[in-house]
Amino acid sequence: MNFTVIAHAVEVDHGIKRLSMRFIKKYAAPERSRLSAELCEQITEAFDDLGLITLPRRLPTSENEFVFVIAKASPLGQVIDVATSLVLLDRLGQNPLPRLFENYPEARAQLTVN
Repeated sequence: MNFTVIAHAVEVDHGIKRLSMRFIKKYAAPERSRLSAELCEQITEAFDDLGLITLPRRLPTSENEFVFVIAKASPLGQVIDVATSLVLLDRLGQNPLPRLFENYPEARAQLTVN
């Protein structure tokens, strides 16, 4: 997997880039006929090694879907990390803002890692 092109594109666009899963698959595994959950996990790990995260956090297996690839070190990337931590705390019943996701129901789905 060679995502240096994607990493540079994110950098050029000030820390965020909207990409199709088809485009990402082209750099991840062009020989594969389709995306699998396992391949999406490997892609997520490779992005993490490059200092990138995605939104939604769990990559879709459909090539027709679009995701945002975000630099972790950017302000937006840091906000997404904090929000993801809130989702994990919410799962454990320890969310310090218990009604947060009642007001933003789609946020929980987009920030879910596992």
